[in-house]
Amino acid sequence: MIDRLPPLPPEEWDAAQREAAEELMRGPRGAVLPPFVPLLRSPELMTHAQRMGAYLRYRSAIGQRLSELAILVTARQWSQRVEWAIHAPIALEAGIAQATIDAIASGRRPGDMPADDALVHDFCVELHTHQSVSDATWQAAVVRFGERGAVDLVALTGYYTLLSMVMNAARTAVPDSPAAPLEPLTP
Repeated sequence: MIDRLPPLPPEEWDAAQREAAEELMRGPRGAVLPPFVPLLRSPELMTHAQRMGAYLRYRSAIGQRLSELAILVTARQWSQRVEWAIHAPIALEAGIAQATIDAIASGRRPGDMPADDALVHDFCVELHTHQSVSDATWQAAVVRFGERGAVDLVALTGYYTLLSMVMNAARTAVPDSPAAPLEPLTP
């Protein structure tokens, strides 16, 4: 498949694109990375999205390790290969077990997860599958992470759904990664 919105050469950026890209590059990401390559066509949207993403990825109330788990669950739900290529290695480095990553990649519920991992996994899967979460799952998330954590978990799922939709529609090229490629699930 051909990348519909490939990287724009910096010399072709207009003033708004340059300002948005420079803000992104000054932040924790340090570069205009694949999720933001297609979004650069809408610089104001990209700026708002990357600010939300910086909070959710680096400072959410559930912490970076569990945020990475939520990102993987969302990437799997959308068969989003770019997010998978980027975040599977980060999740592994953050302490998510390789067996958990492999199970998510294959569309299975991982076994033998720590309680927090199981809660985040199940919360995200319920939200994707049922467009809601059960009272029991919601309450468990609030008890464990507080209302802020539960809201951040919903937002993580929504934010990475947005990025997944953008990159799936744009057919964003998958970067090199030490992670095994994420294959589409067959029904």
